[in-house]
Parts: sequence; structure tokens; C-alpha cells
Amino acid sequence: MLEAALRRQRAIVLAGLVGVVALAWGYLGILAGAMDGMPAAVDAAMTGAAPWTGLDFALMFVMWAVMMVAMMVPGAAPAILLYARIAHAQRERGHILAPTGMFVAGYVVAWTIFSLFATLLQWAMDQSAMLPSTMAGVGPRLGGVLLILAGLYQFMPIKHACLRHCRAPLQFFSSRWRKGVGGALRMGLEHGAYCVGCCWFLMGLLFVAGVMNLLWVAAIAGFVLLEKVLPHGILFGRGAGGALAAAGVLLIILG
Repeated sequence: MLEAALRRQRAIVLAGLVGVVALAWGYLGILAGAMDGMPAAVDAAMTGAAPWTGLDFALMFVMWAVMMVAMMVPGAAPAILLYARIAHAQRERGHILAPTGMFVAGYVVAWTIFSLFATLLQWAMDQSAMLPSTMAGVGPRLGGVLLILAGLYQFMPIKHACLRHCRAPLQFFSSRWRKGVGGALRMGLEHGAYCVGCCWFLMGLLFVAGVMNLLWVAAIAGFVLLEKVLPHGILFGRGAGGALAAAGVLLIILG
């Protein structure tokens, strides 16, 4: 009966995660379609020549926040499912533990904070005319530099320290377990912070091909997921880092 209850709990949590991620991708798809249908004159006006309004900033922030949910929640699924399993086991023993949603909320808060900084960066780049248009990618030279830096970051100690925490949720919970709703939120926030430290430079690659290039967004999200769940994910990440750096050099030369 316990195993059946655990399987049912796992299915419910997994279905919830799939639903949230599907909604996020649906929103991005609708937004990308709206951007594709935007007249060229309107798109050209969305550059540093026209200051952002408060509404512009808010909409861009929402876009980044939803994009981070679409990209990063799948990679956090092992940790979320493990928390749900621990919570269920604790309830079976008569202990009260915060719902899994509180842990997820903390994780999303970490990436929402990152989204604010990403929006500020995009605003600064747009206002300084570093972007051909608000949603377009940067030029080949700057794009090449971003690729090289992202590739080099894959070899840095801080990257691997954060990645180890993301790849070992059981070890994370063993060393940082906290009780209650506040504890669940804090654990989710801390786990999210490690994921931000692991992947923040990869998110900068969204400026290379365009923030709303969904194929590029999906490619980065897929890479993040594989790096976290593959048995040799660290080696996979280093290999990809070398490839990114080489692509950056090639882009600069050809550009």
C-alpha cells in the first residue's frame, strides 16, 4: 500500500510539473507568434531610440520569468520528486511537512529574481543600441564573445560546485533539511540559487540568437536538463563548453 501511495504521489506531482511547464511553453509560443506577426516598423521602433515604459518593463519581466519556468523546472524535477517522496514518508509517520508546492515556489522565486536582473540587462542593452531590436540577437562579434565566455564558464570551479548540488538532491536535503513551510521555501530557494549559479551564463546565450528564438530556448533547456541528469553530465558539460568556445571563435572570424 505504501508503494502504491508513493507511485500515486509521484504521478500527481509529475503531472503538476508537466502542466506548469506546458503552460509556460504555451505562453512563450503565443508570445513568439505575436512577435513574428509584428509589423517591421513597430519592431524597429523597439530599440534604444524609444525608452521603455513601465508596462514594457513589466511585460518583459513576465516573459523572462515564464521562460525560466519553462526552461528550468524540468531540470529540477528529480529534486522536486525526491522532496515529494520524503514529505509523503514523513506524513505516513505522523510528521507534518510542508507541501511540495512550497519547495517548488522557493525554486521559482530564485529564478524570478534572476529574471529581474535579466530584464534589467536587456533594457540596458536595448537602450544602448546593442540589440538590432528588443527581441533580436546581438551582433556576431559580441555573440562570439558570449559563446566563448559561456564555454569557459563550463570549466570554472564555481560552475562545478553548483552543478554537484543540482545533480545530488539527496545530498542537498541531507545537509540542508529544514522543517515547516518556511523551511521548504528556503530549501527551494537555496536549491534554485545553486541552479542559477550553475546555469546563469547559459541564459546569457539567449542574447546570441534572440531572446524569443524558441528553438534556441529549447536547445539551452535541453542542454541544462541533460547536464543535470546524465550519468556523466559533468563531462558532457565540459565537452559542450569546448564546443561553445570553438563556435564563438568561429563566429568572430566569420563575422
